Amino acid sequence: MKTRQRILLVEDDKNCADLLHYVLVRAGFQVDIAADGLQGQRLINNSANPPALVLTGLILPYIDGYQLLQQVRKTENWSQVPIIVLSSKTQEQDIVRAFQLGASDYVTKPFQLGELLARIDCRINES
Repeated sequence: MKTRQRILLVEDDKNCADLLHYVLVRAGFQVDIAADGLQGQRLINNSANPPALVLTGLILPYIDGYQLLQQVRKTENWSQVPIIVLSSKTQEQDIVRAFQLGASDYVTKPFQLGELLARIDCRINES
């Protein structure tokens, strides 16, 4: 039996998190949800078994997505995990900064679910 790949979703908007959780589970993924950056950081620091992918926002309570990008990239077992940023920040400087800090991909809100799933599949299959 094939094990479901796990995704860490860091999203503070409950409606968005619920929608993404529903869609990702229906697509066959196991989803761990962190409702803010601090919860995301705790999951990164306390899990020796990293997920197949991290999907995170940038504007998060307590610890922002930029800090999470840095945390993932400097954590030994997590450093090669693909990270997709899902954000309403559309300024070039924000997108460039995310890539400079280690984002694998960047999707702006509002987003298309089919496109997001294709990007997730692409990033997971690359790693």
